[in-house]
Amino acid sequence: MKQKWIRTLLVDLCFDIIGSILYSVGIYTFAKTAGFAPGGLSGLALIINYLWGLPIGVMTLVLNIPLLLLSYRFVGRRFLLKTMRSMIICTVFLDLVFPHFPVYTGTPFLAALYSGVFLGAGLAFFYMRGSSSGGTDFLTMSIKVLRPHLSIGLVTMLIDVVIILLGWPAFGNVDSVLYGLAATAVTSVVIDKIMYGVGSSKVVVIITSLGQEVADKIALECGRGVTIAQAAGGYTGAPRQILLCACSKPEAYQVRSVAHELDPASFVMVAETGEIYGEGFADPKRKTAFL
Repeated sequence: MKQKWIRTLLVDLCFDIIGSILYSVGIYTFAKTAGFAPGGLSGLALIINYLWGLPIGVMTLVLNIPLLLLSYRFVGRRFLLKTMRSMIICTVFLDLVFPHFPVYTGTPFLAALYSGVFLGAGLAFFYMRGSSSGGTDFLTMSIKVLRPHLSIGLVTMLIDVVIILLGWPAFGNVDSVLYGLAATAVTSVVIDKIMYGVGSSKVVVIITSLGQEVADKIALECGRGVTIAQAAGGYTGAPRQILLCACSKPEAYQVRSVAHELDPASFVMVAETGEIYGEGFADPKRKTAFL
């Protein structure tokens, strides 16, 4: 039991260190020198650093204190402690390590894109271990508990937009707002791609009257299994079968073609899915062990 706890702690620390390095690169190496503020309290701390020269990491911690006091009842002790550890490690890298390294001084737009990539990668490393960078995460989780009907995505977006807009008067140009929005958008995409898969798979849903024949042909030509459910047409009452097939992106076209070849009247829906675990896809045991 003790060995498992030590192993978990070491893995958490590794993720915190890697995440903090990536996050610090996004803030210090790219955003700071390009003159824009991404969303979140780190963006607000960056504005304060630009105006008064105060350390970004320390200011992020200070700004988090009132949110910690307001949200400690809602976020849970485990999440709170993990996040505090992540924030402290991130502060060390932001204020003590990265000031000794060279920064990017090229095109601001490229700085915004790469800032978003590194910020998203860093945050994904935090999230995968049940932690976060603090800031608006505390606020949105508290709002989710108090007002579960509100859209957390909308609340987060509004907070980020307000902080990004503060960069306009702070940095003295509207470009800082556009760069901040671009960085925040890239951050969101990168988080999703890292946590839910770069090569998102497809789920093909087929409604047909030739269920078994289509399933057999898909298995023969595509090598994919199919789940069949019995159904009936809502208007005609005629018997139908619903086929569910999980496959890769290249296979989705082939599966669709097989369905229409055997039953031109079949109804086919192709949906994208972030993750698929099981035979022929990701190993759930290996994924769990990694996290």
